[in-house]
Amino acid sequence: MEHEQTIPEQRKEGESAPEPDTSATAATPAPRRRRAGRTTLLIAGAAVLGVLAGTVTGYAVQYHREPTPLPPLAQQKMDGPKPAAMNDATSRRSINATRWHKADEDLAKKLLDLPGGAQDSFSGPVSTDAFSADYFLEPSEAVGSLIRDAKRLATARWSENDRNFIEINLLQFRDREGADGFYTEIVRYMPEKDHAGNTGKDLPGAPADFGHMWIDSKAHEKPGYHPLRQARAVVRRGDIVMSIEYTNNRGEVDEKALVELAKRQMERL
Repeated sequence: MEHEQTIPEQRKEGESAPEPDTSATAATPAPRRRRAGRTTLLIAGAAVLGVLAGTVTGYAVQYHREPTPLPPLAQQKMDGPKPAAMNDATSRRSINATRWHKADEDLAKKLLDLPGGAQDSFSGPVSTDAFSADYFLEPSEAVGSLIRDAKRLATARWSENDRNFIEINLLQFRDREGADGFYTEIVRYMPEKDHAGNTGKDLPGAPADFGHMWIDSKAHEKPGYHPLRQARAVVRRGDIVMSIEYTNNRGEVDEKALVELAKRQMERL
C-alpha cells in the first residue's frame, strides 16, 4: 500500500534542505515564527494615539469654556506719577521718578543749596548705574559692589563764572563698614600719578582719619584746551561718604573755597 505523498513547504532561497524524517509518522511542516517586537510596537502606537487624542480633547473642551476672571487686586489704584509733557521745569528726577524710592529724597535734601549766581547742572538722587557710569573709570568693574553695598546716592553739580565746576556726591551705605571701605579706597589711589599725584593733607574741621583733601600737583594740559586742575575733599561720617570735586579750567584752584564747601556740606550732614 502506497503512502500519501506530502507536498514539501516552499523553502527560502539559500536555505538548505531539511534532513529526511526517518520516523514512522508522516512529516509535519514547522510553524513560522512571528517577527519579534511587532505586538510591542502596536501597543506603543496605540498608547501615543490615546495621549494625543486626550490632549486634543482637553484643548477643545477648554476652548469652549468661558475664561475665569482673575481675583481683584487688593489695591485697585497704584500711586504713581502721571505722564506729563516736557517743559522748562522738567528734570531728570521728574522723568525717571519711578526709579527712586521716596526715602531717597532724604539724602538729596542734605545736599548744599545752589550758591547765588551759580549755574545749576543737576541736583537730586541718582541711580547706581548712572552714578557708576559718571564716576568710575571702569564702571562695569565697580557697579556690582556698589549695588551690593550702597543704599542711596545723591549728586549736585553747578558751575561758577564758567571757570569753576563743582560736583558733590553723597553715598549712603548699608553699614559703616561699606562706607569705610569706599573712603579707604579713595585715600589709597589719590596719591597716584593719574590722580592727584601727592599724599594731600588733613581736611580742616574733619576728625583725623575721617577726612582728607588733595589738589593736583600739576594741571592737565592738552593742545587746544584750557589747562585743568582738580581738587578733592572726602569725608566719612557714619555710613555716609561725602566727596567734593572742584575743577578749574584755568589751572588754578582756590583751596579756601574747597575747604569752605566741605565745611558747609559737613554741617548739612
